[in-house]
Amino acid sequence: MSSLPVPKREEIWLIGFDQTVGSEINKTRPAAVVSSDAMGVLPVKPVVLLTGWQDSFDGTAWHVRIEPDALNHLDKVVSADAVQLRCVAVERFIKRKGRLSASFLEEVVAAIAAVIEYQEAKP
Repeated sequence: MSSLPVPKREEIWLIGFDQTVGSEINKTRPAAVVSSDAMGVLPVKPVVLLTGWQDSFDGTAWHVRIEPDALNHLDKVVSADAVQLRCVAVERFIKRKGRLSASFLEEVVAAIAAVIEYQEAKP
């Protein structure tokens, strides 16, 4: 019996996204786990896909520019694309690369909130 990975919030993993449809990002790509670790019993994890940064992304609410550093172990400047938020089966997780800093995770969560037009309830 093989053990499945246990991806944690803030971690960046290589994930197999094959068998996608339309303009969904496919192939093996890095993605950042954005779910709470308290949801650990679920066999899926919400992630935001990472794609190579393009200057045209600058100024959009759903792209977060992330520079490579010793914590995230990225190979190049990427965008956390909040529009490409997905729940992924843990069987698709291939290899842990690194993790996001708390400040980058905060920016990614804010981008997700912008995509879904989340607003805190007013008292």
